[in-house]
Amino acid sequence: MSWQAYIDSSLVGTGHIDKAIIISAAGDSTWAATPGFSVSAEESKNIIAILNETDKTNGPAVVKAFSNGIHVGGERYVAFNIEDRHIYGRQGKTGICIVRTKQAILIGHYGENVQAGNATQTVEALADYLIGAGY
Repeated sequence: MSWQAYIDSSLVGTGHIDKAIIISAAGDSTWAATPGFSVSAEESKNIIAILNETDKTNGPAVVKAFSNGIHVGGERYVAFNIEDRHIYGRQGKTGICIVRTKQAILIGHYGENVQAGNATQTVEALADYLIGAGY
C-alpha cells in the first residue's frame, strides 16, 4: 500500500479523521498528505523535540508544549496528553493526534462531530500496524 493510501483509507477513510499527514521521523520529508494540509519545518522540528522528551516529564520542549500549545498546519492546539509516542491536542471541539512510529510521524486532525477517542484510536491503530510492519 502506498503512503497516500494509508492517508486516504486508514485515516481519512474511517470518517474519524478529516485531514492527515505522514512525515519522516526525522521531519525532513512529507510522505503523504491530505491536499491542503501541511506541516512547516519549524512545526516538524518542535513536534520531534516534544516526542524525543516524552520520557522526561519536565523536559523543556514538553513544558513549552503544555504552556504554549502545539502548532500544526499553522493552527495552535492546547496539549492535553503527551506521553511515550504520542501528542494529543485540542482546539475547541476539534483536535489533533500525533503518533510516532520507528520511521514516521502520523498526524491526524479530527472535526467537531468526531469523538476524540475514536480519532486517537484510529491514528494509534495505524501506528501499531506500521510498527508491526517495520516502519
